[in-house]
Amino acid sequence: MKITVKKISLTEASCDLLVVNLFENVKSPGGGTGAVDKALDNLISDYIIKKEGFKGKLNEMYVLPTHGKIPADKILLVGLGKSEEFNPGKIREVSSKVIKKAGSLKAKTVCTILHGAGTAGLEAFECARALTEGAIIGNYDFDKYKSKKDDKEDKKKIETLQIIEIEESKLDDIQQGVEKGRIIALATNIARDLIYEPACEATPTRLAEAAQSINGIECKVLEKDEVEKMGMRLYLAVSRGSAEPPKFIHMKYTPQGECRKKVAIVGKGVTFDSGGLDLKPPSAMRMMKEDMSGSAAAIGIMNAIAGLKPDVEVHGIIAACENMPGSRAYKPGDVIKAMNGKTVEIDNTDAEGRLTLADAIHYAENQGVEEIIDIATLTGACVVALGQLASGIMGNDREFVNALVDSAEKGGERFWQLPLYDEFKDDIKSDVADMKNAGGRYAGASTAGIFLKEFVSKAKWAHIDIAGTAYIDKEIKEMPKGATGSGVRAIVNYILSL
Repeated sequence: MKITVKKISLTEASCDLLVVNLFENVKSPGGGTGAVDKALDNLISDYIIKKEGFKGKLNEMYVLPTHGKIPADKILLVGLGKSEEFNPGKIREVSSKVIKKAGSLKAKTVCTILHGAGTAGLEAFECARALTEGAIIGNYDFDKYKSKKDDKEDKKKIETLQIIEIEESKLDDIQQGVEKGRIIALATNIARDLIYEPACEATPTRLAEAAQSINGIECKVLEKDEVEKMGMRLYLAVSRGSAEPPKFIHMKYTPQGECRKKVAIVGKGVTFDSGGLDLKPPSAMRMMKEDMSGSAAAIGIMNAIAGLKPDVEVHGIIAACENMPGSRAYKPGDVIKAMNGKTVEIDNTDAEGRLTLADAIHYAENQGVEEIIDIATLTGACVVALGQLASGIMGNDREFVNALVDSAEKGGERFWQLPLYDEFKDDIKSDVADMKNAGGRYAGASTAGIFLKEFVSKAKWAHIDIAGTAYIDKEIKEMPKGATGSGVRAIVNYILSL
């Protein structure tokens, strides 16, 4: 779908579907919607609002023909909800749902008003960015493995979405917003593609190939022998039970000009998690192909960084492997030394993600970065605590965590801070080693976080647990059911804020 910007009146736009909007309880539309209403002999105000009872509630929609009174074939009137509650997040949500509706109407060309840039008073740049993100996210569909595409051959693909703006002074800002939104949304969809891939395809080798394919990014892939020499025994222990070779992936973006900061994104890359010898029950194993969602986010983020070119050095690091119960699998009770020299007793082989992350975090800090963000589908406890509406976040620097929370909000995501009390260390005490890899029954998300904290010495560090948000079982706001690319928009926004 191509997204363009055009200086023209809405009443002059030629398309299959023209999208206009209305805030809640507005009886007489103004602005662009008012101009369209007038051209249609007050059909919106006199019939749709007064007789049909259109309220303008968020995502409420009404389709009407134009009968040749304007060049557009049909009008889609969409509700924006209460004007005082309207924000860029609502623009994303509305745009996502509008683009799906347009597809169901078999519209090939869609023209739209720029939601929020009129009476809502939002900046044109942010409105255009949010509209673009919502449209691209909503238009996404993973049907790669379907021989029949759900009768989509009979539907018109949306070829063009055109944002209509009459004011010359706003055009440059709108165009820049579209370009930024396009890069970030496509990066989100890259992550979604990887998450949807079955584990037989999205192997550690495939993740390495995806990382190496990013233009403008340096990428080196360390093989098992190299990693072993570096002392990453925790990571390699997890990989031992699988026939798939582990791949340690290090992506790097270097700015051409001044480097304002050095940041590492460490994504959990367990491409399938059986639980190891502490085998998961079949129902819990069914979706464990998505246990690499953190690494998918890291690859998506690096794609966005390559396009946006911030003045920040960014490292994307993935310790990719499978956790399988093969004949060489690591065992409960094993004691394994980490790359930083600390020893870990294996309490549970299904607490494997934190082992791969521990060595990867230490490796990241050795690259001289000032900040480390790890992102992982780490604990079921986080899902119990926060459900699918928010990711858990914790870290060793409050200001750093707060900045990430704000960046998530700006990008249409939610992070909720969980505690890292020193007392949680008691839960991972071991009688035979420096620590064990799993705590007790309670505060599972925080005890996982306190374990990871042991592998950071000087850098600011934040841990984001996306176990509940990486793959959702129902539509939430702009995001359809399924893989979400959780964390991509939030972390890209944070890096751009630097």
